[in-house]
Amino acid sequence: MANVKPDPRALRESPLQHLATELEAAEATGPHNVSIREVPFATMIGIRATPGSPAHDAIATVLPHGLPAAVGEVAGQPDALGVLWISPDEFLAVSVNERPELVATLEDALGQERGHVVDLSSNRTIIELSGPAARHVLRKTTPTDIHPTVFTVNRAITTTLARTPVLLWRTEDTTWRIMPRASFAEHIAFNLMDAMHEFNHALVS
Repeated sequence: MANVKPDPRALRESPLQHLATELEAAEATGPHNVSIREVPFATMIGIRATPGSPAHDAIATVLPHGLPAAVGEVAGQPDALGVLWISPDEFLAVSVNERPELVATLEDALGQERGHVVDLSSNRTIIELSGPAARHVLRKTTPTDIHPTVFTVNRAITTTLARTPVLLWRTEDTTWRIMPRASFAEHIAFNLMDAMHEFNHALVS
């Protein structure tokens, strides 16, 4: 019988894997429920390309929805592939599904043009906060104006949460994705869980 090599991916641990039980137990189940979970092992690819340059045009061509053009914009959709605007020449492609081929596709498109494509999948994790009270939980932890008329669905920005830099992406009406760097994930998770406690029985206006 031939030796079967184990899949090294089975040995990975996500930044919040050790808190899975605590995250599940933190769910508020009252009339204004809210839940929290980690979305582990997402594909995240950093892209640098100056708008109007051959590099920018080449990369935009191979992405289904191109590259976003302004702060807050997301090109694409959260359930497939979304590209977040970080700065005028910096973007982050995010897929909750593992897309190992995407880096090579983008590198081939960039070729020898001036810019870069870097796999940042292990640099951050995704914390998903969902439910009618999700926005109220976030209001306790971020200075950003997240009123629904201002922070619309499929909008994403760089901001702070619990005084920590994060990417904040509103993916659905009552669902938000918070993307901290891996080393700050536990701090963000505990802060959000603490902010969720009152919503088990609270009346939220």
